[in-house]
Amino acid sequence: MLEVRGLAVSFEGEPFMHGVNLTVPDGTVVAILGPSGSGKSTLLRAVAGLESPDAGSISWNGERLNGVPPHARGFGLMFQDYALFPHMTVGGNVAFGIEGRPDVRRRVSQVLEWVGLQGYQDRGVGRLSGGEQQRVALARSLAPEPKMLMFDEPVGSLDRALRERLVPQLRDLLVRHRITAIYVTHDQEEAFAIADQMVILRDGTVVQTGTPEQVWRKPANAWAARFLGFSNVVDVQVSGGVATASWGSFEVSDLADGDHEVVVREGAVTLGGSMRGVVTQRSFRGGHYRVTIGLNDGSTLEAELDDEPEIGSDFSFGIDPDGVVGL
Repeated sequence: MLEVRGLAVSFEGEPFMHGVNLTVPDGTVVAILGPSGSGKSTLLRAVAGLESPDAGSISWNGERLNGVPPHARGFGLMFQDYALFPHMTVGGNVAFGIEGRPDVRRRVSQVLEWVGLQGYQDRGVGRLSGGEQQRVALARSLAPEPKMLMFDEPVGSLDRALRERLVPQLRDLLVRHRITAIYVTHDQEEAFAIADQMVILRDGTVVQTGTPEQVWRKPANAWAARFLGFSNVVDVQVSGGVATASWGSFEVSDLADGDHEVVVREGAVTLGGSMRGVVTQRSFRGGHYRVTIGLNDGSTLEAELDDEPEIGSDFSFGIDPDGVVGL
């Protein structure tokens, strides 16, 4: 188990990361999610020993790692730039970190099979596609049998279709072989696809932790909700199970009387109802339409609809209470 407690990092004397706690249990994939500049890579570099923290502790199975050099920590690290050696074959790249082991040929063959590149040992890396190069870099990281693998935006340079295919394959590999991993990304869909646990960072602090399901079902606050892609964050006043916003009232579940911030999920906006607006934007999203509704207070509401409304048309709508989440 990796444990990080009270981690603080500063740059040029300016505090950046503050009191970060992180636990990565054995065999678990933890995604570190956040926008650019949130501290994701800094946290990864501190765990790897490439960044010296100002305060806090980093330990593995109770053994303190502060001050232990990177090569002695036994962790594998894979960046967006795969840093493959262009003059070497696939097998040479994979064997680079385990030269001298008596079982090097067997181990290279084994990890190439794990990543679906059986028989690629003698190929030049320049002949490979981007996805194949990513898998060679993964095999090279796996070859020394690290205690934990750390990924820093490993598929960020690949096109979306390839990322969507490779990330589930990577998760399957990590789960099948019970490989402990930290996966850094700014892409929410990527994090949800790969993680057992998620940690959301903002400005060097932890905003939320939990399983992907917990994070999705109940964001910690309005910032987390917007970062996760929820557009409709609304101030309401609740009384007797009815929430009143500046543009209308709708039923809610499990919210006490008083002032609240809520997320209205896009799919909770339903056709027909007592509230009214005007369709201002519309786009087809493959199976549904993303629609922007202009409201009487000058704000907007985003909806996902099966039908295609006309831009400029009046729109009567309701809100499904099951799609309203209190923050």
